[in-house]
Amino acid sequence: MSNTSDEAKARAEARFNRELQRSRQDDALKAEIAAQARTVDKKTERLRALRLAKEAGEAATKPARPDGGHTRKDGKAPAAASREP
Repeated sequence: MSNTSDEAKARAEARFNRELQRSRQDDALKAEIAAQARTVDKKTERLRALRLAKEAGEAATKPARPDGGHTRKDGKAPAAASREP
């Protein structure tokens, strides 16, 4: 009888150890994925800052459109308004 309980105990311990190892591997994988996500977020934020700085620099050097930035639907420049004296 003690032989059966010893075997059952050994199986239970082996199962517990496998589950514990699997849990540690899952935790390590989750940590690695989180680290990769943080790296991507940092790169994205850096590239976003560069893009915004570039757009701000371009907007500062770009002359304002004389027509207020409006264009016609056909893509042509709006006709100049004629003034009568």
